[in-house]
Amino acid sequence: MADPYSTLGVSRSADEKAIKSAYRKLAKELHPDKNKDNPKAAEKFSDVTKAYDLLSDKDKRAQFDRGEIDMEGNPTNPFGGMGGGFGGGGGGFGGAGGGQRGFRAEDFQGFGNDQVDLGDIFEGLFGGGRARSGGPGGGFAGRRPPPRKGADIGYTLRVPFIDAATLRDQRITLADGKTIDLKLPKGLEDGTQMRLKGKGEQGPAGAGDGIVTIRIDKHKVYKREGDDVRLDLPITLDEAVNGGKVRVPTVDGPVMMTIKPGTHGGTVLRLKGKGFTRKNGTRGDQLVTLEIQLPEDIEELAKRLDGWKDESDPRSKLQV
Repeated sequence: MADPYSTLGVSRSADEKAIKSAYRKLAKELHPDKNKDNPKAAEKFSDVTKAYDLLSDKDKRAQFDRGEIDMEGNPTNPFGGMGGGFGGGGGGFGGAGGGQRGFRAEDFQGFGNDQVDLGDIFEGLFGGGRARSGGPGGGFAGRRPPPRKGADIGYTLRVPFIDAATLRDQRITLADGKTIDLKLPKGLEDGTQMRLKGKGEQGPAGAGDGIVTIRIDKHKVYKREGDDVRLDLPITLDEAVNGGKVRVPTVDGPVMMTIKPGTHGGTVLRLKGKGFTRKNGTRGDQLVTLEIQLPEDIEELAKRLDGWKDESDPRSKLQV
């Protein structure tokens, strides 16, 4: 993988929002589902995901910027630039020759009658590696870095509005071609991320995870407002004047709702428990705004109103 900044196409000063935006754009373009005939796209998709994993982690990003880790997240130059060899002739530990004098065993003596265990000294210097001898020339047994899991794989899942409100299971196809049924979580919102354990790339310590970002589609008649669902419902003039029962669509299916006689346009009625599911398991409501709709052919209505005039002033509260 190249430099993570160039992989995502962002500058080193890019903020979290810019990095996330660049990742989403590239992940959408390179997703294996859209590039089944292009194996290089899957490789680029993996690189983009690795770059985002590193730069979206504040600590790892800072370590990378300081040169402490590489693009894969592995430590760089664990000995921190210490000069000289171990036992060589160039001023290393116990070495003879020019330059700075190396450390000798007698340098660590003289603290009472006790001698210092060089193994303990070296263990402190090198993070737990003890001095080792027995092979030709000796050496140090440094700790090997722990095996790493494979990289995570990012997915974007578009969910229909009604499915999101009712938490209907969704089917998703993974990078390996397998499909699973995904159970949506309570408190679902646009942008919610779900982690699929072991559904990422394989690595020495096991597979990484799949990270699914939920995108909730818009609906032609419903709108979300927090955990509530809003709906504008047309009613006839007769229903507004005389009242009655009307059929109302909801995310759970149609229900009957009673309109009181003399209902004004703009009145908001509430249907309890017909909204989105909260994290605690309760649900929001559906808020229905009534809109009085005149008939397309108003000649008959005009005849019935001939000679009658409404003497009230509905705009009196506006002081106009």
